[in-house]
Amino acid sequence: MRFSVDPWDVEYGTSTELEAESAGKVELGIELPAGEWRGLAGSGQANTILFVDGVRRIDARVWIDGDHPGICASYAAGAVRCDGRADVVEVAVDRGMFSTAPGAADIVTRHATYPARMAASSDIASLMLAVHERMTEVEVGIAAEIDGAELVVIDGPLRGRTHIDHAVGFIKSHAVRYLPDEQHALVGSLQPGERTPVFTIGSSWSRHSWYLRLPGPSGSPWSGIVRCECSPDLAPPAAIELANTTAAVLPRFASEPHKDTRAPQNLYPIGGLERELRRRLGDQALLFRSLRQAAAR
Repeated sequence: MRFSVDPWDVEYGTSTELEAESAGKVELGIELPAGEWRGLAGSGQANTILFVDGVRRIDARVWIDGDHPGICASYAAGAVRCDGRADVVEVAVDRGMFSTAPGAADIVTRHATYPARMAASSDIASLMLAVHERMTEVEVGIAAEIDGAELVVIDGPLRGRTHIDHAVGFIKSHAVRYLPDEQHALVGSLQPGERTPVFTIGSSWSRHSWYLRLPGPSGSPWSGIVRCECSPDLAPPAAIELANTTAAVLPRFASEPHKDTRAPQNLYPIGGLERELRRRLGDQALLFRSLRQAAAR
């Protein structure tokens, strides 16, 4: 297999978020009738919490056999266990050369190997989606292997991970509006530590969900708001219990602006894990040079 490394800035055009889905059908009356919605305080506790996250990075853009675009990417996932102290208990790092080239083969360099991985399409969004899917597989493997956590917080949507016991997806940004006007307005009036009632989202995939406000500086009405989601296979009482637990325990992990620019939504264990995972990915400049040297052979 012949390949060349594109000298163009590897970050150019790669920051686009994955396409957001539509809101779909929403069932509001899971916990309270729609007309009785109000802010709810958390209850319960979780003595052992597992935070799971992943990171990904493009190390280089490549051309395979002259006319097939691809990307060489590194990705990692890990978990932090919080049980009175915070410990990184698992980390996995992997790489891949993602393309649609029929003649794609592993790229071996002095410092890393990029196994050939196939993508659905050669545009940058599809290539990045293929990387994201591989990273998610690593996250799932880590979360499923670690026992003993009473709550598993997965940074990002829970899609593809609903089978993990006690798992909650933790969504920090809000690209889709799910609630009607009256309930949407309630979200902005939540006090720190309060949550909305549980509702169910039925779109391309189904899940129970709720909004939660984390403590932090006052700002816009949705400042400090996160959305959590859990498996649709949970009966409403079990989903409500999970929602109560998140509202009771997650606010104490909220970050502060002088320590994290994404405060308070970027919880301390997740922020610390991200830094460790990026360190484990290795030096990007060194890997880029190694790829160019391998292409010149």
